[in-house]
Amino acid sequence: MSKITKKSFQTSDNAKKTKFKVALAEEKIELKALRELCFGECVQLCFFFQILLNYLPLDQTLWDSFLKKQRELYDQFLKEMIIQPGIAKANLGLSREDVTMEDHPLNPNPESRWNNYFKDNEVLLQIDKDVRRLYPDMAFFQRPTDFPCQLILDPQNEYETLRRRVEQTTLKAQTVDRNRSGVTNVSSPGKALNLYPSNEYEVLPNGCEAHWEVVERILFIYAKLNPGIAYVQGMNEIVGPIYYTFATDPNTEWKEHAEADTFFCFTNLMSENRDNFIKSLDDSQCGITYKMESVFSMLKEKDVELYMKLQEQNIKPQYFTFRWLTLLLSQEFLLPDVIRIWDSLFSDQDRFDFLILVCCAMLILIRDQLLAGDFTMNMRLLQDYPISDVHTILMKAKELQDSS
Repeated sequence: MSKITKKSFQTSDNAKKTKFKVALAEEKIELKALRELCFGECVQLCFFFQILLNYLPLDQTLWDSFLKKQRELYDQFLKEMIIQPGIAKANLGLSREDVTMEDHPLNPNPESRWNNYFKDNEVLLQIDKDVRRLYPDMAFFQRPTDFPCQLILDPQNEYETLRRRVEQTTLKAQTVDRNRSGVTNVSSPGKALNLYPSNEYEVLPNGCEAHWEVVERILFIYAKLNPGIAYVQGMNEIVGPIYYTFATDPNTEWKEHAEADTFFCFTNLMSENRDNFIKSLDDSQCGITYKMESVFSMLKEKDVELYMKLQEQNIKPQYFTFRWLTLLLSQEFLLPDVIRIWDSLFSDQDRFDFLILVCCAMLILIRDQLLAGDFTMNMRLLQDYPISDVHTILMKAKELQDSS
């Protein structure tokens, strides 16, 4: 098992480093103490996320056996959902010209041998499109990982990778782009296959894969295991920071198993956040509409003047808080700042209540500009948030929380 070393800690506060080491010195971690230490810090250690997202058990003596079991389970998912379908397709020996109308992807017969494969391809094409443009301002996701999936990239077998599957996919049906609101764009298969000019992404040597390909695999496995929600645009923005944290951890063992550990942590986080992605739940108490209105209810309680100003200008919470809440602010700040916000967010026992406080704090911190601006100016401010100091935002959110 990876040991926690002095060089692991990214926080610059020596006193905090000592407290972290003391908190982790016990065989059984005290969760309350760990949460308090993580709040407001830029810890950037994967096992903190793993504990706070209820993946790693608090008893450190169980870590070895638990992680071994979970990583073996993820390998089994890869075999069943990526490797075996690719083998089955190859064994059929069918090219696209050989597909008869009886076995056509539009055939509603669930017994069709191609039906599920092509349904999966529709989901895969959307995932592929989204993960390739994940954090375009950083080179990280385009770079090769030091730990490509040997199970799939086995040179002895030449299994079909998801990337190759996308490149070879030809649907005679229309490809449907699906986002949070449902069907939004219908394009021809030929157009879908030309989304990425050949020179836009570096072609890596055989046996290598980019970090975005790892994220693609995680999302595809999640979609297969959760057919009720499958994949919805925006999930890539949630899994990205988790994977980045794990894949850049100072400890080699954590980095080596970043894919499997990210999958389970993402699954746990989505179990808490998935209602935001289900349109039929929008107007329920657990849906996104209720949460967006909660931001304005909190603002009314904390700053009624600013609340009235936004009401007068008919600036509705859904105009900007939908993205803030659904994507956990992952598109509002640079990735290192997103991770710092998430350290605090995940540290709070009521993490999504705290997210509402963070959103409210973001509004109050730009109250002077909002009070002085007209509708157009204020919408620009809210769509492109001007404050980059996340520590100030977190401290304001904590102040609001303490005064509640």
